[in-house]
Amino acid sequence: MQLQQLQYFVTVAETRHFTRAAEALHVAQPSLSQQIKTLERELGAELFSRARGNIALTDAGEALLPLARRILADADTARLEVQELAQLRRGRVRLGATPSLCTGLLPDILRSFRDAYPGVRLVVEEGGSHDLVRRLARGALDLALVVLPLPSPSPALTTVELLREDLVVVSSPTVPAPGRRGGRSVRIADLQNEPLVMFRHGYDLRELTVGACRAAGFEPEFAVEGGEMDAVLGFVRAGLGVAVVPRMVATRAGLGLRVTPLTRPGLHRSVALAHRSDVAPPRAARELQRMLTGHLG
Repeated sequence: MQLQQLQYFVTVAETRHFTRAAEALHVAQPSLSQQIKTLERELGAELFSRARGNIALTDAGEALLPLARRILADADTARLEVQELAQLRRGRVRLGATPSLCTGLLPDILRSFRDAYPGVRLVVEEGGSHDLVRRLARGALDLALVVLPLPSPSPALTTVELLREDLVVVSSPTVPAPGRRGGRSVRIADLQNEPLVMFRHGYDLRELTVGACRAAGFEPEFAVEGGEMDAVLGFVRAGLGVAVVPRMVATRAGLGLRVTPLTRPGLHRSVALAHRSDVAPPRAARELQRMLTGHLG
C-alpha cells in the first residue's frame, strides 16, 4: 500500500468521479484507475461500486476512508516537521525593524542567532512602523520589530510588547549642555531654545519628538532634518544641534556624544514584536522570535 494510492482513493471518494479526480490530481485517468485496482487487489476488497456510471463507496471503502485521511494527514505532519527541522540548518528569516532598533537592539541578538543557526539566512529590512506593518500584511516579512502604538492598528497582526525604553537627548560635548540644570537633565520645554537634528518623515522618533514639543506648547526648530539614524548622530557630533534618541542607541553610539536624560516623566517608547495572525511564522522565524522574547521580554 502506497501513500499515492491512498491519495488517489481519497480524491475519488471526495469527488465521486474518476475523471474529475484525475484532473484534480493532474494524472491520466487510466493511471489513476490502475492504481485504485492495485490497491483493491492488495486489500482484497472492492472500494467503489461503479453501477451505471455512478461511483459510490462500498462498505470496505467507507471503512478505509477515515483511516486513509488520517494516514495522509500524519504523513503531511511528518513531512512538515522534518522540513522545519531542516529550516534551522538552512532556511531564511525576513525581519523588519525600525532603523533605531537596528542600531541599538539587534546586533547582539542577531549575532547570537547566527552563532546558533549559521545556515539560516537573515534578511533585515529597515523602515518605519507603518511601512513594516504593510510589508507584514502582504507577506513580505516574517517578523517585525515595531514601535507602539501602531499608526494604523490591524486585527490581522499579533503584537507582543517586548520592552519600554527611555528616550534621551544627545548633544556634542563641544557645545553648551542643553537645558538649565547644568546638564543633569533637560525638560521637553527646554528644547524650544535648542536647534534639533530631526529624522526624516516616517520615522517613529520624529513623530514622537514633534508631538511632545507641541504638547509642551511650542513648534520645534530644525537645524537639519531628513536624516537616518547614523546621519543624525553624525550631525549631532558635529555640533549642528541636539537630537532625541533611544537610550540604547545613545549608549552604543560611543564617543563624541553627551547624553542627557529627560526630566521626569520624560519620554518613552514601547517596542513590540509583530507577525501575521493568520499565518504561523516558519520554524526559523519562530526560533528568532523565541530569542528576541527571551532577551527582551
